[in-house]
Amino acid sequence: MATNEQNKQTVLSTLPKDLPLDFLRTSTDQFSKDLIIGTGAFGTVYRGTMPDGQTIAVKKLAENAPLARDKAFTNEVQNIMVLQHQNIVKLVGYCHEGQKKVVQNNGRYIVADVFESLLCYEYLEMGSLQKNLFAEGSICLPWETRFKIIKGICDGLRFLHSIPIIHMDLKPENILLDHTMMPKIADFGLSRLFGQEQTRANTQNVVGSYGYIAPEYLYRGEISTQSDIYSLGLLIIETTTCEKNQPNHNQPSAREFIDKVRETWTDGYIASMYSQCHGNDLQEVKVCIEIGLECVQIDRKKRPSIQNIVGRLNGRSTNRM
Repeated sequence: MATNEQNKQTVLSTLPKDLPLDFLRTSTDQFSKDLIIGTGAFGTVYRGTMPDGQTIAVKKLAENAPLARDKAFTNEVQNIMVLQHQNIVKLVGYCHEGQKKVVQNNGRYIVADVFESLLCYEYLEMGSLQKNLFAEGSICLPWETRFKIIKGICDGLRFLHSIPIIHMDLKPENILLDHTMMPKIADFGLSRLFGQEQTRANTQNVVGSYGYIAPEYLYRGEISTQSDIYSLGLLIIETTTCEKNQPNHNQPSAREFIDKVRETWTDGYIASMYSQCHGNDLQEVKVCIEIGLECVQIDRKKRPSIQNIVGRLNGRSTNRM
């Protein structure tokens, strides 16, 4: 007999990829505020209900997103639709539909085509890693669960970098969790798809989340897979310590947070914080802190590769680079 999860996957797989705007309006009760499950620079995410009762997440891209909506939409659709991995959120449909509306232009009213861009994802009931780690009243997840999340994020990033896709906005808000606490990397609005021979790029338009942006990108506009490794290091540190990286506009880097972790999370402190853990769990915590701090080194060439990180998390001793 098929399980509910299998039925859910079958229903989602039968959806047409290009969904009508009116269909998505109906599924979200006309984009009701009561159905908002997340907001960000790129738009608002609503919980949508299919005619058969299945749930999807509908992201309506914002008009004032950091990138032009067409570019963000193209990035996300083209990059995600081809991705099939258990640690990458599944894009099940999209909508890019124009409707004629009366709008004001230079003091005059004109009829223009106004486009709405929407993305439809599998619905992940446990929400974001941010919510599960740091929401008011939340209790730090058991170490076994957090270690599973760290390993899953790393597996997903290894898959992305093999394509190669650079995510460019890894942070707890962009890691979603299913009912088994399986992590899935989401929100590809800033991602870059590189040619196989291309390893680095430069840009003057630096966008992303303060506190997670690699210094070479923040200050020099340099983009590489090592940009993601820096952000991953902060994710690993936050998930391991249950301490929040809280940068501000006056201090866009995470240096203060990193220095505090490096100073505080010594072997002795780890042993006292995890006094109920067995020796193997303690070793896992130490390895995660060690990897996280290596990932956030200022010199990108000194950061470990994602292959190295995955190997070490799986208990294989490898050379750092």
